[in-house]
Amino acid sequence: MGCCSSRSSDSPASRATRWRSTGIVALRDARLKEVPNEVLQVGNSLRTLDLTNNKLVEIPQEVGGLVNMQRLVLAGNLIENIPANIGYLRNLKILTLDRNRISILPEELGSLSNLQQLSISHNSLLRLPKSVGDLRNMSILNVSDNKLKELPESIGGCNSLEELQANGNLIEDVPSSICNLVCLKSLSLNGNKIRQLPQNILKDCTALQNISLHDNPITMDQFQQVSCMKHLQFSCTVANLVLIGDTFIFPVCCRRMDSTSLRRVEGRNLTSRSIPVS
Repeated sequence: MGCCSSRSSDSPASRATRWRSTGIVALRDARLKEVPNEVLQVGNSLRTLDLTNNKLVEIPQEVGGLVNMQRLVLAGNLIENIPANIGYLRNLKILTLDRNRISILPEELGSLSNLQQLSISHNSLLRLPKSVGDLRNMSILNVSDNKLKELPESIGGCNSLEELQANGNLIEDVPSSICNLVCLKSLSLNGNKIRQLPQNILKDCTALQNISLHDNPITMDQFQQVSCMKHLQFSCTVANLVLIGDTFIFPVCCRRMDSTSLRRVEGRNLTSRSIPVS
């Protein structure tokens, strides 16, 4: 494909020429400890940079000069910090930072006005910058498996967001501003500490089709409007909610019950009956 430097006969000059021609640099699994200079010298011709599964510890400041880059993939490295000048990459559409050691994202992230997909799962994120709400064109956000205790109120500004994954964090509260996400189709918050959702989330998020809340201490009282949902996954630590036709089946775990039972919830008024589990 003319985008990889795995051939030992290639000189740095010939690789750079090829990269400028294709606009693509893909150096996966190359055991790189730093970004090669010839990659940085591709300059404005670079559209895609994929350095997945290397041993990079940092992103060089020079990456901020690759202003025409549209796709930056740095998954599976040892990166701890993101330079502030990443905000110069105004044409960036996809940013993938999964499986690194990142704890903080710079506020300049919000300057990526054309960003459509941000994935930073399996890191050590303590918080998201307030500027995440400035990412008006972002449709997919994956911050699963970090150390987040909350989602910023500003996330309500991501008015193009269709999919939000924040599984495996320490989140206790979901900000009320999430109700502003009228394009949101899928919300996945498994494995957190959530006890309740914003009261109007199912009413205001009119595009919402899927909510997944496995392994959260949340009660069924929060689901009095589930008739508008197409698929809802709910768990109180024992089993998963199952959707059969237009009927929701979810586990009910009661301290006073001798055995676990399933409860079927039907219709707009959520009349219910218990079904014993054999």
